[in-house]
Amino acid sequence: MNKTNNNISPQNKLIVFQDKEVRRAWHNEKWHYSLVDIVAVLSESKNPTDYLKKIRQRNDELKTYIGTNCPYVGMQTSSGKNRKTLAGNTKDVFRLIQSIPSKKAEPFKRWLAQVGKERLDEIENPELAQERMKEIYEQKGYPKDWIDKRLRGIAIRQSLTDEWQERGIKEHRDYAILTAEISKATFGMTPAEYKSFKNLPKKSKINLRDNMDDLELIFTMLGERVTTEISKKEKPDTFDKNKNVAKRGGKVAGNARKDTEKELGRSVISKQAFLDINDELKLE
Repeated sequence: MNKTNNNISPQNKLIVFQDKEVRRAWHNEKWHYSLVDIVAVLSESKNPTDYLKKIRQRNDELKTYIGTNCPYVGMQTSSGKNRKTLAGNTKDVFRLIQSIPSKKAEPFKRWLAQVGKERLDEIENPELAQERMKEIYEQKGYPKDWIDKRLRGIAIRQSLTDEWQERGIKEHRDYAILTAEISKATFGMTPAEYKSFKNLPKKSKINLRDNMDDLELIFTMLGERVTTEISKKEKPDTFDKNKNVAKRGGKVAGNARKDTEKELGRSVISKQAFLDINDELKLE
């Protein structure tokens, strides 16, 4: 399939001051911005990389904060090559701006406030968030019919996690255990095993579902939706009861998968990642 390089999309560059650009990339479900680019805009230093190093050396708290919170994310250089760049999300950018004595920081703060407003608008109107996610997947090169299924799957997943919260499930670890039960009953593998089956890098943040084809997504949705419906009906009040419901919901999807495989004469489970892994890694 044709794939679009996320790093060269106009959506991946923010024009902040006339000829000044701040690069951004989607990483860990958030926009991350090049810290060197931000320093270049606000300080007008001829060597923003050195400037960033110096302010980190002068400020131990900032040095610790950036070292702990700011990852290196793949972004495109002016020469067109992809390089890992120190980047931060909106919160990290605000923290950096506080350490740069510059009058230029104020309009940048106003721009970030606008970004925050847009996110609040998305909370009030979830359709806006869906449009943003659709745009992101389009930039990565996914076809429209796949995107529609993926977004529907996200909505079904959200309904399931809301239902689990109603049943007293609060910890991330417990969500992971219950999700693994559904996946194992549906596909015979936990999500971690599934990632390994598809040869997805273990330490990367590549999303397993972003590498599922249509049928894999459909059976994932079926398992989670049936689990939600059983839970609403039975209202399990302990973790073990929720675990049992998750197994049963996944089993319904697993049986449907097996019946489908008999009809098709092949396995629904695919070793192939939906997008080229090398392209996905460039976005990390």
